[in-house]
Amino acid sequence: QVQLKESGGGLVQAGDSLRLSCLVSGGAFSMYAMGWFRQTPGKEREFVATIVWNGNGKSYADPARGRFTISRDNDKNTLYLQMDRLDHPDTAVYYCAARPNCSGTYYYTHTTDYEFWGQGTQITVSS
Repeated sequence: QVQLKESGGGLVQAGDSLRLSCLVSGGAFSMYAMGWFRQTPGKEREFVATIVWNGNGKSYADPARGRFTISRDNDKNTLYLQMDRLDHPDTAVYYCAARPNCSGTYYYTHTTDYEFWGQGTQITVSS
């Protein structure tokens, strides 16, 4: 059974940096396309960033581009999201997601593209 567990969330001030981690167990992480999404109350879960199986391709949503960096360590079965210059609108629950058996370079940006999800980690940015 594939399990994803996020960590690294918390309360920060505007302008601060934070790094999220997502540890994946129970599957072939190196063959997964991975993504980060976020959600605020009353809104749909929205795409943040995605990375292909070998880390050589990445894509970002407009709010994340230039401030956030997605990366992965296939030896550690871990996905990361480095977030710099955080701002109040970044306040949300952040989720990591996995799409198995993806050895190509297509960028998956919709929630329906992913099969497995973590439980989420809260990030609150005070202004």
